[in-house]
Amino acid sequence: MTDLELAKQIAATAGKLLLELQASGLFAEKALGKAGDRVANAFIMEALKQQRPDDAVLSEEEKDNGARLAASRVWIVDPLDGTREYGERRTDWAVHVALAIDGKPEVGAVALPGLGLTLCSEPQTLPPVPEKLRVLVSRTRPAKEAVAVAEALGAELVPMGSAGAKAMEVLRGGAEIYLHTGGQYEWDNCAPAAVALKAGLHASRADGSPLVYNNANPYLPDLLICQKHLAPRVLEALAEYSAAVA
Repeated sequence: MTDLELAKQIAATAGKLLLELQASGLFAEKALGKAGDRVANAFIMEALKQQRPDDAVLSEEEKDNGARLAASRVWIVDPLDGTREYGERRTDWAVHVALAIDGKPEVGAVALPGLGLTLCSEPQTLPPVPEKLRVLVSRTRPAKEAVAVAEALGAELVPMGSAGAKAMEVLRGGAEIYLHTGGQYEWDNCAPAAVALKAGLHASRADGSPLVYNNANPYLPDLLICQKHLAPRVLEALAEYSAAVA
């Protein structure tokens, strides 16, 4: 299998396992989320060990191994992005499987098992942009910066769960802008960034700088995904807001 085929198969299969775990009726809410994290992570780690034994792995659910810093190829995975949403049996949760090569998000698959979809890092036809823009925000704690940018652009707020679900909503046409400034780690956004970039979207840090992966500290707190022609407007509005509150 190619790296892309592997990423897609692993993400999709982990998603099926998570759905079966939900359907078992043996776990509920937080216990379901905890079990889902463990089951999906165990499967992903074993699959990568079998299929890509020479590659390094950075997973949210594994103890970090500093040896990955010397590796060119690093799989960056979030076995269950949106544990809360998964435990609540919502559909806005995801499985992230990405491969960063020399720090760049080259390959990615984001499974949305609740919707029966897996989106991969390959060229895609982007949806048309409506007159009234929509900005994706957290359904529980919308970032002030995203709210301010939405107001500046006259855009509507669209609350949603996991980072992966929000990022893929831009590809699916449910919104045009995903701006996050509330803190993330590499596993939260590597796969979504890889999928977005290959699809022809803009994906960067909130200041417009490139996303760089496999850092000693995996904290990567901010993210902007949107259609390319909207990026300058979003970045300008964000800069103006930041200057105003400084």
